Amino acid sequence: MSLVVGIDASRNRSGGAKAHLLGILNDSDPLAHGIREVHVWSYASLLADLPNLPWLIKHSPPELEQSLPRQVWWQYRTLPNEARKHGCSILLNTDAGSVCRFRPAVTMSRDMLSYEPGEIRRFGISRARLRLLLLRVVQSQSMRFADGVIFLTQYAAGVIQQTTGVLRRIVVIPHGVGRAFADSSSRAPWPPEATRSIRCLYVSNAAMYKHQWIVVQAIAALRSRGLDIELVLAGGGTGRAARLLEREIERNDPAGRFVKCLGFVPHDDLPSLLSEADLFVFASSCENMPNTLVEAMAIGLPIACSDRGPMPEVLRDGGVYFDPEDAESIARAIEALIRDPGLRMSVAKRAKGLSGQYSWARCAAETWSFLKAVSDSR
Repeated sequence: MSLVVGIDASRNRSGGAKAHLLGILNDSDPLAHGIREVHVWSYASLLADLPNLPWLIKHSPPELEQSLPRQVWWQYRTLPNEARKHGCSILLNTDAGSVCRFRPAVTMSRDMLSYEPGEIRRFGISRARLRLLLLRVVQSQSMRFADGVIFLTQYAAGVIQQTTGVLRRIVVIPHGVGRAFADSSSRAPWPPEATRSIRCLYVSNAAMYKHQWIVVQAIAALRSRGLDIELVLAGGGTGRAARLLEREIERNDPAGRFVKCLGFVPHDDLPSLLSEADLFVFASSCENMPNTLVEAMAIGLPIACSDRGPMPEVLRDGGVYFDPEDAESIARAIEALIRDPGLRMSVAKRAKGLSGQYSWARCAAETWSFLKAVSDSR
């Protein structure tokens, strides 16, 4: 029997969530998996970016252009009726914070921050911490209710089920990486020290678990050892983490000689930005799946990487690891890549090879197959 799949993309506001939806729709053939129609509910600007395909039907409820409470109420009250009206055999919730109670349903888990006790403590007694605790309750209920749950990494599946308990049916389906990254490579030859600075790039919004200010300390330490290196930070950000970063830059580089902050960079511009770097650093201590890390792998950059969370699962032996909360540990990892050309080339080649397993075609095929399997088992 052919299936009709519904996708609730009403909460797809982050870059990773948007990239995932585009990836599984652009690089897939649901018809080959016994799916004859796919209905997507989302806000107008995201739907405008989706491909126009004969099997894809887009729905843009006016409530999704309104306040968050209105969006949540629509998801809870209206979406189940909409899915039934259009004959949906199963609903894919692309955000684990869904309050929709349509069944059968598969829910995706993207968030790790609310499930890492050490990370939550960074927020002290604050509204942000309360929000994370509430989010954990909502997400856990959503995953327990679902007939199937998609995790992005084995690490996330293990940690989250310590809170939710063993879920009834799970699968690990990593995100893909766009062709623009896979088809690119580092254009910058390794620089002779007399010509220009070594470019070290970190792409991420400023957040307490991203540790940008500690990376600034590490780069300053390397410069004090005579290495001509600069740090490019892309991603922007606000709040306490941004203030810590600004303070560290003022302390170590008040004249702006070696730390360059680009702010937010559109995703389409990232392949060229990565291609111009010499090294990539990834200092996050909490991720569900580190998308920018995989993109740097696909470019073929030598990578110095945090040893926390799912990063060793993703990068494996394709980089040099460090403690993201220790500036000296970060400095040693970066220095090892700079001073050892053989190590630099071998890890870059290994990372590029590993990135090949992260394709949107694979992600889409495994997603449609899982949805069909869950639906057929009901």
